[in-house]
Amino acid sequence: MKGRNRRELLGLGLLLLLSWLVVYPLAIVLVEAVGGPGKWTLEAVRRFVGEGNEWRALGASLGLSVASAVGAALVGIPLGVLTTSIAFPGRRIVSTLLGLPAVLPPLVGVLAFLFLYGETGFAAHLVQRLTGLDEAPWRLQGVGAVLLVHVATMYVYFYLFTRAGLSGLDPSLAEAAAALGATRWQTFKRVTLPLLRPALAGAGLLVFMTSLASFSAPYIFGGGFRVMTTQITATKLNGDDRLAMVETAALLIVALIGLLLLRATEGKADATGARKGVGPAPARVVRPMARLGATVLGWVAALVLALPLATLILVSFVPRGTWTMEPLPPVYSLVNYRTMLNEPSRLAPILTSLWMAGVATAGALLLAIAVAVLSRRGRVRSGALLEGLMALPWAVPGTVFAIALATTMSIHAPWVGRFVLVGTIWILPLAYLVRNLPIAGRAVLTGFRQLDPSLEEAGASLGAGRGRILRRITLPLLRPALAAGASLAFVTAFGDFVTSIMLYTYDTRPISIEVLSSLRQADVGQAAAFGVVLMALSAAVFFLAGEGQGTTG
Repeated sequence: MKGRNRRELLGLGLLLLLSWLVVYPLAIVLVEAVGGPGKWTLEAVRRFVGEGNEWRALGASLGLSVASAVGAALVGIPLGVLTTSIAFPGRRIVSTLLGLPAVLPPLVGVLAFLFLYGETGFAAHLVQRLTGLDEAPWRLQGVGAVLLVHVATMYVYFYLFTRAGLSGLDPSLAEAAAALGATRWQTFKRVTLPLLRPALAGAGLLVFMTSLASFSAPYIFGGGFRVMTTQITATKLNGDDRLAMVETAALLIVALIGLLLLRATEGKADATGARKGVGPAPARVVRPMARLGATVLGWVAALVLALPLATLILVSFVPRGTWTMEPLPPVYSLVNYRTMLNEPSRLAPILTSLWMAGVATAGALLLAIAVAVLSRRGRVRSGALLEGLMALPWAVPGTVFAIALATTMSIHAPWVGRFVLVGTIWILPLAYLVRNLPIAGRAVLTGFRQLDPSLEEAGASLGAGRGRILRRITLPLLRPALAAGASLAFVTAFGDFVTSIMLYTYDTRPISIEVLSSLRQADVGQAAAFGVVLMALSAAVFFLAGEGQGTTG
């Protein structure tokens, strides 16, 4: 009984900590939006309701998110079907190239598009040279530019979900349909697609919510096109804090509705399409002409979607001021990389991002393990609430949470849980930690669900205490899940731009802010070099995590 009470007390303490980290800042925003105790007012709410710009920004966010989901589906679903169902030369390489956006920081993708398709990029220079135009043939700005970047980077959700869904289907279902005389198209429409629908709905909501929270693409390519994330930033910079709070609350409410829909979709997905443990159907061998068409389509799509990343690498070798109107840069050197290594002011953001991401990842993993142990093994009464609080930050756009955290941690009032952290080195690691909780939590909880409890029970029957069982049995078995969660959380924090731009100071600026600073100074080569470092370190982290999982047994 004593052990049970101790676990419940630990669960309550963890519940209070997560509530302070996740819910409290959001509650402060909601209270500040209407004035707070002693100064209640709906003035800012009335301004929000009566101002056309606010509704246009909110409508733009919703419209862009829906359009991004539709566009990503039109790209990702056919590519997922192609690379899963049809055998063609280089299929595995194509599949890997098409999956690259899933492991790259969003800022890298935005930067790569800027250098390839921007008005000063390769494509514009080439068209300008071929046509003899005096000016760039286009401007990569506005809603079309943002939508293009979203589709080209977010199709990966539909692509991966389609591949996973098709790989998990029982081949006997398609065989039964074929035996009853159904054509391949009828089988896909009447059998495969209904079974894929929950997974595709989940992918659609993921794209919708990712687009709703998007800041990098609208900030760099938006021009006069405003969505709620950039509208909040502009209002905050204009000093209208009360209206910014109302805007933040409005976006938060929309995001929470999206989270509820996603959780409902995941529940349907869990209950649909149960498998019998058989392997996936092998890729179909088709006629030579169809095989040639699949090969061309797959490779062209992979190269087109990977071309921005190749452009980013190429531009990173361009010294400042050497590339103006030529289709290709005339000079290449390692000067941008030497500058990063030799100038402390350039190296500092990389080191800052590394230690901040490392601290945030370690903290998120520790909290996720504590929640999983108490919820899944301790069976504490607060378990479901603990898991819900861990998932909540995923639904909160980075701009919203940054505003909430800055508001909460800008006042010294320890008796109500508020401390002055804004302007210190700790505000960004704390923000990264909370933003990474859903990533770490999902990985750890999934790992716990896959563990056989009898192994821990065997350790207990041999006299091992709970701490020793956790160290010697549970954590070693969780190593693949921990590696996956840690790698994704670290890469997310390392490349964070949305939260960082709201909370950084010059002395605590991370690598993403240094990229923006280089762009503002027209030093595109240096900005690209920082982007390549982001991409390379992210890829290295995923590679090392994969190696760690592969050597676990």
